[in-house]
Amino acid sequence: MVTPPILDNKHASSPSVFVPSTLLREARRQKNIAAVQVPSVCLLDPDGDLVRVLRETGRAKPFAGWPCYHTELDTFLLAGQQVGIIGRVVGAPFAVLVAEELFASGCRLLVSLTSAGQILPSKTPPYFVIIDRALRDEGTSYHYATPSEFAEADPQMVKVAADAILETTLQAVVGSSWTTDAPFRETAEAIEAAREKGILAVEMEAAALYTFARIAGVRLLCLAHVTNTMGQTDDDFEKGEADGTRDALNMLGAVVGALLAY
Repeated sequence: MVTPPILDNKHASSPSVFVPSTLLREARRQKNIAAVQVPSVCLLDPDGDLVRVLRETGRAKPFAGWPCYHTELDTFLLAGQQVGIIGRVVGAPFAVLVAEELFASGCRLLVSLTSAGQILPSKTPPYFVIIDRALRDEGTSYHYATPSEFAEADPQMVKVAADAILETTLQAVVGSSWTTDAPFRETAEAIEAAREKGILAVEMEAAALYTFARIAGVRLLCLAHVTNTMGQTDDDFEKGEADGTRDALNMLGAVVGALLAY
């Protein structure tokens, strides 16, 4: 076998028959929802902690015009404007599905902040990684682009975000991640191979989101909150104060504000 069958019949340069605008149109019809634009800036919160805390403190409000079958969209004030946020968008297929729908609904900038496991110990967790490229060890990206080792971020967006963080006290670095569809198959051999490539963290969405963004020509940046060493120590998976939401919101505010300004 020269290539695995999963790579057959992808035809990355061909248009899709099924498009997000069609699904959203029918969802609006079935739910009797008017066609309205989502906020121009939206966030993905795979863990759901941000959405939970924002709701509990009364900062987030439901966005009634979001027709997605699978998720709920909330809005809150960040970097001086109303932004959208969707929680528990875990994994490459789900993240790209929601990203497609958001950009089809008026989103112009999407930022994802996901939890991640440490590969190379650049700092002591918890800290943030501005992901400049992601190892494509997931299946979704191959429906959008032909095989390659990494999916690359927009370098200017990475630079703007990194410069913005330098003006804060947040612990953050720029570097690469490993995107996997199977978190409980992070074997010692796979971890060592990622470490040899200089990869800082392992997560589940960035490679697919970056590949989609490049092909679709949209503005998208992935951040990782390195919170754990994959359960290899006691008291692992600690994000910090308020489940890390204070630092996460400060990080997102600085990054979003800078990206809107350039």
